[in-house]
Amino acid sequence: MDGVDVFDILFLSILAIVFGVAYIITRLILVLLDIHRKRKTLSYGKNKRKSSIKTMIVVGSGGHTTEMLRLLEHVSNTYSPRFYIMADTDKMSEEKITKFEKQEPQGKYLICKIPRSREVKQSYLSTVISTIYSLLKCVPLVFSIRPDLFEQVLCNGPGTCIPVCLLAFLLRVVGIKQTTVIFVESVCRVKTLSLSGRLLYYFADHVLVQWPALQNTYPLAAYVGRLV
Repeated sequence: MDGVDVFDILFLSILAIVFGVAYIITRLILVLLDIHRKRKTLSYGKNKRKSSIKTMIVVGSGGHTTEMLRLLEHVSNTYSPRFYIMADTDKMSEEKITKFEKQEPQGKYLICKIPRSREVKQSYLSTVISTIYSLLKCVPLVFSIRPDLFEQVLCNGPGTCIPVCLLAFLLRVVGIKQTTVIFVESVCRVKTLSLSGRLLYYFADHVLVQWPALQNTYPLAAYVGRLV
């Protein structure tokens, strides 16, 4: 292989990288603009597809799961099938979900487990590592049920939701799947968003809060009153 061939390969490689980076940046800007538009118009209640909304629901141990199931009591069976995502160390949520689905049968559901992205009192530095690990574990999970099987991610604060929502956002940026991320802040958060809420505030399609003081602090959030 002569010098010209090497130069041509190097040039084409650099050109491909530049176009790839430009594409990702453009898609990222377009997705963020679309998210901002949705929040400004509060279009979270306007879904054109009424037959079924295939939904991933992220639950967390303790109060997060309880609040989420109370919220699901007030939605129709349009949200089906449902894929419940929970931490593999969560010993309580699976039992609560199974009991809920038996009492409130609303179609098909599946419980999936991923590594917990952050334990209670875990340091922020180690949280970054565990979140990346959890994100990597989410990839085969999502593709095992196929990206076309979920149109919406619904979560309310557990750290487990971060890798799931981030993956949904990345799939949207690269143009693989258009997925709506809806974050409902816990009713116990009156004045400040949770850590998950502060992170998702920048890339979730809708951030719903249950106290007006939160909307005053975070103007792109939507105040919807008490949901649970």
